[in-house]
Amino acid sequence: MAVSDQADPLKEITTMEYMILIHSDEHAEVPGPGTPEFDQMMAGWMAYNQRLIDGGHWIAGASLQPTATATTVHKSVGAEPAVTDGPFAETKEQLGGFYLVSAADLDQAIELATAIPIPFASFEIRPVAFRPDAG
Repeated sequence: MAVSDQADPLKEITTMEYMILIHSDEHAEVPGPGTPEFDQMMAGWMAYNQRLIDGGHWIAGASLQPTATATTVHKSVGAEPAVTDGPFAETKEQLGGFYLVSAADLDQAIELATAIPIPFASFEIRPVAFRPDAG
């Protein structure tokens, strides 16, 4: 094998992992299951998920149950953990889901976030510092 045929590790594309946290108003009206509007909305989400998979960006993702189902554990030094019902804080927008994606850089992670098919949301994008199951 000639030297020019060998893979150049410096030319390999490196990627980073980013967590995209989706914050939205869980009380906003959305189409109900079983309606054509709901099916259309879900088709957009399924297409987006497939885009992530096909592009090699998908690591994980999920939507969350409403904040009414949340339980919060508060820990303080020297005190027993306290468990309370409900979310940690009352806010205008709630954490509704997340994606864990692989992207070349922050710009690409922003592009992936802005393509999420939700008309009203804020996206917090953060690089993943460490994931023990990452290969």
